[in-house]
Amino acid sequence: MALNESDIESIVQSGEAYHAEFKIRVPNKVKELAEEVCAFANAAGGFLLLGIDNENRIQGIEISNSKRSAIQDAIQHISPNLYCPFYFVEVDSKKVGVIEVPSGLQKPYTLSGAIYIRQGTNSQKITSVEQMRDFFQQSGRIYFDEGDCPNFSFEKDLNKAFFEEFRLVAKFSPSIPDLQIIRNLKLINENESFKNGSVLFFGKHPETFFNTAVIRCVAFEGTDKVQIRDDKTWGGSLMLQYRDALQWLKNKLDIRYIIEGSGPRKEVWEIPETALKEAIINALSHRDYYEKGARTMIELFDDRLEITNPGGLVSAISPEEFGTKSVSRNPLLFGLFQRMYMVEQIGSGINRIKSALNKAKLPEPEFKTKGMFNIVFRRPSKDISQKTSVKTSVKTSVKIMEYIQDNPNITIPELADKINKTTRTIEMAISKLKNEGRLKRIGPDKGGYWQVIKP
Repeated sequence: MALNESDIESIVQSGEAYHAEFKIRVPNKVKELAEEVCAFANAAGGFLLLGIDNENRIQGIEISNSKRSAIQDAIQHISPNLYCPFYFVEVDSKKVGVIEVPSGLQKPYTLSGAIYIRQGTNSQKITSVEQMRDFFQQSGRIYFDEGDCPNFSFEKDLNKAFFEEFRLVAKFSPSIPDLQIIRNLKLINENESFKNGSVLFFGKHPETFFNTAVIRCVAFEGTDKVQIRDDKTWGGSLMLQYRDALQWLKNKLDIRYIIEGSGPRKEVWEIPETALKEAIINALSHRDYYEKGARTMIELFDDRLEITNPGGLVSAISPEEFGTKSVSRNPLLFGLFQRMYMVEQIGSGINRIKSALNKAKLPEPEFKTKGMFNIVFRRPSKDISQKTSVKTSVKTSVKIMEYIQDNPNITIPELADKINKTTRTIEMAISKLKNEGRLKRIGPDKGGYWQVIKP
């Protein structure tokens, strides 16, 4: 079904993305357009809009018959043959050229012997047919996130609260209907089924459809896997998993606070928060969801933190290219994270992790990329991080006061659960806070409440 004026306005407002590319004019080498078309065909399909400038403004375009014939001739050089409708839509009295590209059924598609793929808002060229055939069709498989999830219901299974948050962050106009956004972002296939990637990103409980699509967080005593201190498994949409896992780490790692002037206090994590965010998003967006026997794991030891996800480097990336080039197993998911401003330049995440660790004077992370993708962060030594019992006590007291300020009726068992300490530890910390005159109990143990004297 051809795009109309409203569709064009919606796509332009959303900006370039995994499924949309803008050009202000036809490039001198029309082959460049065919390269974009080839990349879309190797992914989920998309729209190439002509007459849109770099500021996402509709300028309009006039294309002569000879130029139009040259464009169509360039597209015909894509192999296997690919039918792409090419038409014009009038928007505010300006003509916008539309090349509509389907998701190809005979992947991979090549142009002049090269394969082009879509990664976020960019198209990339890979010259090795063998590598790309392995990437697209390992044992006859295609991108997992492009597959159908026919049992997913928009009404029952969509996390509507998060979808609204996504609309706001991605800067969609409130006047655009949800279904139009879903169609324009290609979250559903031609048969109206939601794609696997859409379910993972927007579903209330994706794990009911893909039982290993969760994050398991385990804290061990010491430096081996003998004694477990804490074990949590987080489900829900990928963004919710990301937030829960990050909060779990925040509760486990040492964090110091810097107060400068009258501004808000600054948190300094023993392992930089930026590095952890990058690593978790990387695990969620690049993991092999076809692998049904493994989960994304976060494992915390006294001396290190390990984040592991199923699937090593894709064959399109050599070990020498690791950290400078990115090919996602799940380009739809990567594009959605990009719209939430969770990922930036393609291939730059590893460098941002290294840079953050370097600034914190920590060793570079260790990577294992065969079979499973594993990243190891070394924790600071006790001398560096000053992990003394006094510091731990202060950190526990700060958290107790924060939770009590939010909920004066909170109980000691509830505090113990939230802070991941024993009730005895919480009782001792509260007793100290009372003696310091910072906390007071109003009323009996049952039915009373806490009063903060000195925050």
